[in-house]
Amino acid sequence: QVQLAESGGGLVQPGGSLRLSCVASGIRVRDMRWYRRAPGKQRELVATITRGGSTTYADSVKGRFTISRDNAKNTVYLQMNSLKPEDTAVFYCNADLMDSAYLFHNYWGQGTQVTVSS
Repeated sequence: QVQLAESGGGLVQPGGSLRLSCVASGIRVRDMRWYRRAPGKQRELVATITRGGSTTYADSVKGRFTISRDNAKNTVYLQMNSLKPEDTAVFYCNADLMDSAYLFHNYWGQGTQVTVSS
């Protein structure tokens, strides 16, 4: 059963933009995060947003990426601008989802490929 549904990945040229989306199926969502894993690299935490809207970013994406959320839609977004070839990676959504018993569980999305190339 898919708890986090990601979309928006694709192929773009350097300097281009993409917007990733992740829709959560839980009845309530706590913190939401975007991770990425580039070829030959360890998984990296890209950005985090709390339910209240506080955000943090990896140094490598500050000034270029923006994380946001719509609590009514249980959705997190990652707007990526000024993309570089080194941004090429599989991007993963991660979030704590509340179930019908009011308990939070951590889930990972399936990943969406972002490729930045000429």
